[in-house]
Amino acid sequence: MKNIAVIFNHPPHGTSCGRETLDLALALSDINQISVFFINSGVINLLKNQQPDKILMRDYISTFSMLSLYDITNVYVCADALLALNITASELVIDAQAMTKIEMAKLLSKHDAIINI
Repeated sequence: MKNIAVIFNHPPHGTSCGRETLDLALALSDINQISVFFINSGVINLLKNQQPDKILMRDYISTFSMLSLYDITNVYVCADALLALNITASELVIDAQAMTKIEMAKLLSKHDAIINI
C-alpha cells in the first residue's frame, strides 16, 4: 500500500479537472492510503451552495462528503488560499485541516507519490 497525495489545484467549474481528480482519489483509495490537498483556487471545490447547473456543469461537489466512506480521512486545505479568497472553514462542504503552504510542503514530502492534475 502506497501513501499517495492527491492535489486539487483548479477551480471546480469550467474544466473537468476537479471532477476527474475526485474520481481518481476515490478509485485509488481501494488499494492505497490517500490524502487530499486543496491548494490555490482548488479550495473553491469545497465551497457550499454552488450551482453548477446554472452554467450547464455537473454537480459533483456533494460527492466530497463520500471521502470518509472511502477511508479518505486525511483532508487538508491551504489556509493561505482560504485567506486570499476570503473563505472561512464554515463555508466548506466537509471538514478539512487548514495548513500553511510550508506545512503542506513538509507533509507532501512524506508521501510516496503526488498526483496533481
